[in-house]
Formats: sequence, structure tokens, C-alpha cells
Amino acid sequence: MPEVMFAGPDGRLEGRYHHSKDTGAPLALVLHPHPLHGGTMNNRITYSMFQAFQRLGFSVMRFNFRGVGRSQGRYDGGIGEISDAAGALDWMQSVNPNSGGLWIAGYSFGAFVGMQLLMRRPEISGWISVAPPATHYDFGFLAPCPTGGLMIHGDADEMVVEPGVRKLVDKLNTQKGVSIDYRVYEGADHVMANYADRIGTDLEEYVRQTMARKQMALAAD
Repeated sequence: MPEVMFAGPDGRLEGRYHHSKDTGAPLALVLHPHPLHGGTMNNRITYSMFQAFQRLGFSVMRFNFRGVGRSQGRYDGGIGEISDAAGALDWMQSVNPNSGGLWIAGYSFGAFVGMQLLMRRPEISGWISVAPPATHYDFGFLAPCPTGGLMIHGDADEMVVEPGVRKLVDKLNTQKGVSIDYRVYEGADHVMANYADRIGTDLEEYVRQTMARKQMALAAD
């Protein structure tokens, strides 16, 4: 799992990158929680999602937003962090010019950044959002949401109450051609400390099923 340093919009950014042996493998970018609340690319949930994509055969990266770890720059309220994530995608795509699809996954603040990136990068073909901060940020920009995805939340989340996330899911599911797989973990709080393995397993299952359905649809055309 080599360490990489790549150019971001506000200086060099630190990441960990796994390169698939398959030249046509899909890509995945995993985004960590809030930089001002201890979030780093080594967060347990972030790392579990990284490992799940690795098991799926993806080329996958997790990285530190500006000002975290060895990444240069300073926290920018989410705006600069969206640009950081776009820079990470640019780097991965330059290394993998023949990649077969692109997924974005984020936890908490990383889920918000990931959904913002989804609206800016039409090549993103799937997404995973864990504990999205739907009561802290306005997700109204998802209009329309380009594609369906997997959303995971805990019913004991004390920072982002579950009904607020369910309201977002219900709104997205009214959009034409969009289907959100929403999974609520009983007893899980915002940290989800004991649920990392389950998140990795659910991610793997969802991505496999989604990619299989798309392949079947292509074969039927």
C-alpha cells in the first residue's frame, strides 16, 4: 500500500494508494471525516472502505485533506476540500487512463464532500455515504442526483439524528431513475466504532450487485 504525494490546489497532498493488477480496473476514492474533529485517512471506517474496494479489485486511494497529516494547506470550510478530492481523482485518472468506472465513498464530512464531487464529475458511476451530515449541511444541491448509491446511518447517532437522513433519502428516492439503498444500523452512533467490518461487507455486497446489474443491462442492449 504505497504512500503517494500528489499536487493539490493548495499544496501537496498525502495519500495511500493501491494499484490494481488489472489495467481496466475501476477506481475508487475514499474520503475521511472532519479535519477539525480528528478526521484522517487512517480513520477506522475510512480504512475499512478502502480495504473493501481493494478486495473488489479496484485501484483505490484514501488521502488526507489539506492541513491533515503531511498534507499542505489549511482547513477551508469544505470548499477547498472538494477541490482536494477533485485533485485526487485527477491523479488517479492520470495513472489509470483505461479505468472501468469510478466510485466515491465518504464517511461523515467525507460523505458531504463526496456528494458535492458527485455533482461535479459526471464520470462517477456509484457512491457510498456513511453517516452523511444531513442535519449540518444543506444537501439540496443533489437536484437532480446523477445516480443511486448506498447510504448507511446509525439509529443512535447523536450528532446527526437518523430522521434527518431518512428525510434526505426519501427526497432522493422521488427523483426519476434514482434508487437509494438505505441501511440503518441498530445501536450505532456517529463514530460507528464497532461497525467498521459490517460497513466494509455491506459496501462490497452493494458494489458487486450494482456492477453486475449494469453489466447485465449493457449485455441486454
